Amino acid sequence: MSLTIPDRLAALDWPFLTEGLCDRGFALTPPLLEPAECAALAALYGQDALFRTTVVMERHGFGLGEYRYFADPLPEPVGLLREAAYPYLAPLARAWAPLLGIEHPIPDTLPEFLEVCRAAGQGRPTPLLLRYGEDGFNCLHQDLYGGIVFPFQMAFLLDRPGIDFEGGEFLLLEQRPRQQSRAEAVPLEQGRAVIFTTRHRPVQGSRGTYRATLKHGVGRIRRGRRHTLGIIFHDAA
Repeated sequence: MSLTIPDRLAALDWPFLTEGLCDRGFALTPPLLEPAECAALAALYGQDALFRTTVVMERHGFGLGEYRYFADPLPEPVGLLREAAYPYLAPLARAWAPLLGIEHPIPDTLPEFLEVCRAAGQGRPTPLLLRYGEDGFNCLHQDLYGGIVFPFQMAFLLDRPGIDFEGGEFLLLEQRPRQQSRAEAVPLEQGRAVIFTTRHRPVQGSRGTYRATLKHGVGRIRRGRRHTLGIIFHDAA
């Protein structure tokens, strides 16, 4: 894969991905990262100087595993993925904003959006690496860090399912008013990303548009170790 990260993102079928986000609240990309790039990103987990904080999930009832938030400046591939993906998602985010009650601006570029975050007191970077060992899992949750929320985020699987680990499915739960919840296990491959709704998605119902609440998590790792790169576009307070 000789293309740069921005070129790889530009080559995606964004109308198709947008359709998936609107219809189901998530969309899968083809592989965007090469195996060597995935391995290099996973290896960053042991470099303490790159991170601003580490969370041990079981201490907080979040699950079983760890995740580490990157410090500024972000490692180059992480920063490139975040900045290059944002403009493709911003138009749909703006279209959804009035339906989701989002009143803050959603500018065209990530640097402009991060200025919106900083003005609201959200200045800590949120991209993160997650690591799970055997029996690890992540409870269903949302990644909210303040009043400024970008409606979408991305997760890249860095290991090989069935080889490096077994289990550990990416899970989505959609809670719909006056209906039973809908769950989905999303099949991921190494280097492939899932783009998914951060908090709500607008759904057209018989009485008008309503907000369906989405949460995400990771099923139990039955064997091996699983690493994930999470790209969250809003920063934290």
